[in-house]
Amino acid sequence: AYIAPERLQGAEATPESDVWAVGVLLWEALAGRHPFWGVPLQEVARAIEAGAPPLIAERRDLPRRLVAVVDGALAPNPERRPRASALASDLRSAIRKDAPRQARNHPQATAVPATDPRELGRRFAPVGLAAVSAALGATLLPFWPPALVVAITLVAALAAWRMPRVGLAVALAAPLFPLGNAAEGAAILYGLLALGWIAVSWQDARWGLLFVTGPLLAPLGLLALVPLVVQPVRGIVRRAAQAVVAVLAAAVVAGVAGDDLPLPGALAKGFAISPQDSVREIAAGLWQTALLDPVLLGGAVALGLAAAALPWIRRQSGYGVLAVGIALTAGSVVVGAGFAGTLLVALGWAIAAAISAGTRQ
Repeated sequence: AYIAPERLQGAEATPESDVWAVGVLLWEALAGRHPFWGVPLQEVARAIEAGAPPLIAERRDLPRRLVAVVDGALAPNPERRPRASALASDLRSAIRKDAPRQARNHPQATAVPATDPRELGRRFAPVGLAAVSAALGATLLPFWPPALVVAITLVAALAAWRMPRVGLAVALAAPLFPLGNAAEGAAILYGLLALGWIAVSWQDARWGLLFVTGPLLAPLGLLALVPLVVQPVRGIVRRAAQAVVAVLAAAVVAGVAGDDLPLPGALAKGFAISPQDSVREIAAGLWQTALLDPVLLGGAVALGLAAAALPWIRRQSGYGVLAVGIALTAGSVVVGAGFAGTLLVALGWAIAAAISAGTRQ
């Protein structure tokens, strides 16, 4: 029960995996019990992937700094855990600056959990993604009345908050009936793809809808930021898939809405679907369209590779994130992205590079 979540997904052991094990030991020593005690044996792996309960719930008398250090070591996403040296330094600092005597003098301060912006983002971002994805899917084609669109959006958001897998399924199901109303074959094909995506995202359902950022970023010319956006996703394959699907989803949404394709250099030729087309005909047509569009297909592959490799690149060099950002910004210029979009892409990658360099200090 000391194994890290990413090891359960088949990933190799890393220093971040060791930090997780130390975090479990610290949690157990401070709380007086193992964080995953009482969980049925068949549910242990799922509980580990969801993360340990907040230590503050067990020990409200502990200094907030110490609680934050232990909770940080138990972040489900290995990229959000501190390095071993940073963990040791943070522990010394927490014990030295927030002694138990000081905590007893300020009981109210220790009774309230810290509102870490990253933790708030981890909790609320999936809810927003589910709401946006459901609303986008329900309104892309005319079918649902406005009241039902609102209801579907709220159900997806609430489900994502309490049951991420249900929220993922509800959000992905939103466009099913509108598609069926337009072309039965398209609805069947989409349903099969949605089921496959649920299977791929099953172990990390909280972030299963990050690909919807593709249609949101594309109109602004910011698709090159997709590798940064999908970093919360666990697993190399899932991160790459999220980035690729983000680009393809942006292309589909643009095509249905009659807008320009997300990459300026992509072919303007669209793909028409008739109500009589079979699933096989629609799938073959979409595949052929993708193969005939090297800019769109190449962009999706490039962003997928960048998303998958970014954590490894960051560990290898303090300038790795900057190098990836420069390459993708240059790619945006090559395909003819606008000045404003290119500037925002460069700024986003520069901020990410600065943060990455700072965390390696």
